[in-house]
Amino acid sequence: MQFLLPFPLLSLISAALGSPTNDFIGDAAIGVRDAMRRATPDNPSGGYAPATVDCPQDRPTIRGAGSLSQSEQDWLKNRRNKTIDPMITFFRNSNLTDFDAAGYVSSNSQNFSIVPNIGIAISGGGYRALLNGAGFVAAADSRVAGSTDAGIGGLLQSSTYLAGLSGGGWLVGSIFANNFSSVEQLRDGYDDSALWQFSNSIFAGPKQRGISVVNTVEYWDDVANQVDEKRDAGYDASITDYWGRALSYQLINAPDGGPAYTFSSIADASNFQSADTPMPILVADERRPNTQVVSLNSTVFEFNPWEFGSYDPTVYGFAPTRYVGSNFSGGSIPEDGHCVRGFDAYSFVMGTSSSLFNAFLLQNLSSSDVPSVVADAVEAVLGRLGSDNDDIAAWNPNPFYHYNNDSNASSGDEQLTLVDGGMDLQNIPLHPLIQPARGVDVIFAVDSSADTTYFWPNATALRASYDRSLGDIANGTAFPRVPDAETFINLGLNQRPSFFGCNTSEFANASSIPPLIVYLANTPYTGMSNVSTFTPSYTDEERNSILKNGYNVATMGNGTVDSEWSACVACAVLSRSLERTGTQVSPTCQRCFDRYCWNGTTDSTPVSSFEPTPLLQLDALDNAGLAVRGSAASSLVYGLVGVAALALAL
Repeated sequence: MQFLLPFPLLSLISAALGSPTNDFIGDAAIGVRDAMRRATPDNPSGGYAPATVDCPQDRPTIRGAGSLSQSEQDWLKNRRNKTIDPMITFFRNSNLTDFDAAGYVSSNSQNFSIVPNIGIAISGGGYRALLNGAGFVAAADSRVAGSTDAGIGGLLQSSTYLAGLSGGGWLVGSIFANNFSSVEQLRDGYDDSALWQFSNSIFAGPKQRGISVVNTVEYWDDVANQVDEKRDAGYDASITDYWGRALSYQLINAPDGGPAYTFSSIADASNFQSADTPMPILVADERRPNTQVVSLNSTVFEFNPWEFGSYDPTVYGFAPTRYVGSNFSGGSIPEDGHCVRGFDAYSFVMGTSSSLFNAFLLQNLSSSDVPSVVADAVEAVLGRLGSDNDDIAAWNPNPFYHYNNDSNASSGDEQLTLVDGGMDLQNIPLHPLIQPARGVDVIFAVDSSADTTYFWPNATALRASYDRSLGDIANGTAFPRVPDAETFINLGLNQRPSFFGCNTSEFANASSIPPLIVYLANTPYTGMSNVSTFTPSYTDEERNSILKNGYNVATMGNGTVDSEWSACVACAVLSRSLERTGTQVSPTCQRCFDRYCWNGTTDSTPVSSFEPTPLLQLDALDNAGLAVRGSAASSLVYGLVGVAALALAL
């Protein structure tokens, strides 16, 4: 199959599915590309280094995590209302013929205890996760031509939250850094743009950028200079700074990858302020300084446009994202202290959530693509931190210094040490979305983990979240029961969508009912998308093949594998709401739940090797062996990240 970039995603799947082709880019491309340039940097320094500024009249403080922030509460009043019309349209397109879901939402549109509250979670897994997750987001996006015909288009517009972790965080971050662009817009970019051009590895730098840097040496010199600016301003630099800065050249459509772009600036974007988009959340884990173990008891931190912090009982607090680099002590900034802005650099936040890839950078220091001056600088950082800390992101000063001293084990540390959000095995960012305060009804959990020998998921991430929910660290937050890895494989739960938490009687002793989990594992439809997490580059054809396969996973082959799938998605969205209102489930929904809800059956027969068969005809590209490259690539990093880290399925 030939992949032509100007065509929309649906045209890429037309041969396999026999679905119509629509070319909607056309003359609108110029307007779209101009819109993608509109985002502006927010760091007062104008660069990557944080800047000291006067504090606002209401000085920033750390707030307790007993509720949502006032900013999120205010935004939700608008966002929940903004989801009504897209949700009505989504239900009308869902082919749920025996229940008037659109009328149900319309008649209850002023009662948000009834209107479904939707979250989407995109797992880690490097570029594999970015691209497979992008296929799902494209399928859920009503702006993508054909997505509403027989698929799930409009689900994105109906959602309240969009969470990402590690490679999934790159996707979420890139979408919001570029003015909530569609996946098609990010894929196609514009002339002289490096955006989503993955054919040149991150180590070689972009082939075309339309900016001052014109070769690999200058590219890496710029990265090194940007990190030096932060260090010269008096802040510690970790390898994450280099990794994040290099990553941003591919993900942020701005000169030099937007070194002055900040994560908190999302809150100032007009489309976010008006609640026309979901709320983005990225996730990282805490690791105590000079330790290597990241267990399920580790504190999970979230980054959102307003706040950075954790609902876990350890920290149980949030700092304002915009001022996160300020010298907080005991929850406040001293009266004679100044505030700091710009520490929340977009690239540093995305790099923190994916810090496992620091080892990927280290492994390639000897590459001819990386100039010696950069290699020497990174080696110097490694020498200062020690090889045991090569995967950390140094958040110094620690915003939670002397905060909640009795429960916060890092309260006495000047540095808050964060690592990749999947290092505790929770490789799907479910933690922020299962918090009772957010009241999410359903989470579409897109899993691109590499749990098995051939880099397919077996729901290790779900089991980690369930296991964590049984301990004190969960703080009473419940999670649906899930089976073992063998059951997932033997019953095919990772080769089709699977619902968990359908029978809420299992939460009889819980303080609240958690969301229904709609689990969508990366599985082959038209492409062998099980590339290695550490494969550094992809041709446009390879990139588009994984995107296409992810679109097929999300839509079950545009309804080819299950013609009722769009109706079943609607039923999943409605499930918790129907139960709250005592509304009878329709026959179609009952068939869907019978088909996709895990009923507690297990089959723990040992599995020697898991090699799933494609559900549709493979593209010619994948018949040539796209995934074979990944196996060799992964072997290059074993010595750096270790067997244990690779087992985290990132």
